[in-house]
Amino acid sequence: MFNLAGKCAVVIGGTSGIGRAITLGLASAGADVVASSRSEEAVDSLADEIETTGRATLRITSDVLSRSSLQELHDSVISVFGCVDILVNSAGITKRMPTLDYSEEEWNSIMDVNLKGTLYACQIFGRSMIERRYGRIVNIASLSTFIAFQEVAAYGASKAAVGALTRSLAVEWAQSGVTINAIAPGIIPTELNRKILESARGHELLMRTPMQRFGTPEELVGAAVYLASDASSFTTGQILTVDGGYMASGVNQ
Repeated sequence: MFNLAGKCAVVIGGTSGIGRAITLGLASAGADVVASSRSEEAVDSLADEIETTGRATLRITSDVLSRSSLQELHDSVISVFGCVDILVNSAGITKRMPTLDYSEEEWNSIMDVNLKGTLYACQIFGRSMIERRYGRIVNIASLSTFIAFQEVAAYGASKAAVGALTRSLAVEWAQSGVTINAIAPGIIPTELNRKILESARGHELLMRTPMQRFGTPEELVGAAVYLASDASSFTTGQILTVDGGYMASGVNQ
């Protein structure tokens, strides 16, 4: 049920951090995987790794802020593989600053990448999935989908919206053969948040995690493979939290 052999997956934002781990995890589970981002160098490098697993891939860059770029990615994958069975939306940015100081440009930048980019990809890839009456979409949510963190209001608002979008599309497309779920990672050091986690904030987050450690990107792979596979055929509109117990916790000490 968890075997992805014969499936084609696209991971947007798939060349670094969480997206990269999921890309390699899907390939290890048997899928052909196209990992795309804006960096041609990163796309080429990861494609080499995918091919060493014996899986097929393509080298295509994309920008989540450009609908035409995502459409080109979709069409290129379809032309080679015939379909896209699995879509993972992993592109994201954040910035810590007091909410009163956000400029319109800074706020919109985070909302555009995290929310609008996810919407564009769901629309473009979801359309052909619905036509085939099969598809698995996995969005990347956040603990910020559920709770607030100090001075990252734009990121929190965008990820709360990703959660709402995931549920809304799951309901709309429930009878189409397409499932849409999300993974909410716990505290996982990546280039996106590493500086924050090296501060006193990181110490507090560690104290609030019952396992008393941060996670790794690789620890999200099992959840991604489950949601991408036929094992999750009756699972849709869910946000699966992988967080070392963070959301379950009240007082740890």
